Amino acid sequence: MAHKLLLLTRENDRYRQLLTKLCLPNLDIVDDLIVNDLIVDKLVVDSGQFTGGNINHADIWLAEPHLAASLLPHATALKWLQSTFAGVDVLMHPSLPHDYLLTNIRGVFGPLMSEYVFGYLLSHYRQHNMYTQQQQQQRWLAGSYGTLQGLQLLILGTGSIAEHLAKTAHHFGMTVSGLNRKGAPVSGFDNIDTIDKLADYLPLADVIVSVLPNTPQTKHILNALNLPLLKPDAMLFNIGRGNAIELDALQAELTLQPQRQAILDVFEQEPLPADHPLWHYHNVTITPHIAAPSFPEQVIKIFSHNYQLWQQSKPLQYVVDVKQGY
Repeated sequence: MAHKLLLLTRENDRYRQLLTKLCLPNLDIVDDLIVNDLIVDKLVVDSGQFTGGNINHADIWLAEPHLAASLLPHATALKWLQSTFAGVDVLMHPSLPHDYLLTNIRGVFGPLMSEYVFGYLLSHYRQHNMYTQQQQQQRWLAGSYGTLQGLQLLILGTGSIAEHLAKTAHHFGMTVSGLNRKGAPVSGFDNIDTIDKLADYLPLADVIVSVLPNTPQTKHILNALNLPLLKPDAMLFNIGRGNAIELDALQAELTLQPQRQAILDVFEQEPLPADHPLWHYHNVTITPHIAAPSFPEQVIKIFSHNYQLWQQSKPLQYVVDVKQGY
């Protein structure tokens, strides 16, 4: 049986090139000019342009979730959607159809997330900014820099990204604790516990990294009740989902404890409004959701493997549980 694939990304040309080289059997890429009719920045879709067109013929979509969401109500043939991102929150909205198989990207973000986290950690503890300033002033003055050895790292979430972070942390001599929903054991951690024990672990941690998914249970899990438990000089990273942190409560704590550092790559509202006070906090680093981008070459490798499984009517990898949201 021949399948028709709709490309719905901002890198359609690259994806088409990669797929053409693979020559996947019984797979035809339908015209993907649909993307040219999207106002991507505002994510506005004139859905009427597509009724009776490509969207009604493609049974497989390779798509960025935020682009697919606007078109899903008009999809009549869709059987499987391969997300090009890990996060599929926008597709979980109850108003959208869920009568198709949804898979996402996993297993490729660990190294990128580690580069992000440990790049900032090393820069902070080895005082890179201070020495840059001293160089500009022609000053030769040793600082009192610290080391990652012996520090306590707390990771919220224990999936593949967290496992890679733990491995990297051990390389630098850190002790790693991980919290997950059930306290299920995961190799590579020094301690594993349930997420409801969060308040017991926060006061012990020198570095906290949230890689939590977006679920009702994780919304504002870091809030006005437990953020005050952080050490005065703790470093907090959010590289999972923006709603894990109650931003107003974090702002209050960073004001009270200027030695604390927050490195934030994700927010409930993206982009973070230009008038938000955190832009101007010296102890906050804001990045535009770039900790671990999805590269087409990695996405296509996962899609290709899943397509072969699909052809054989076998279970696909990285299926999203709509009830869990991840």
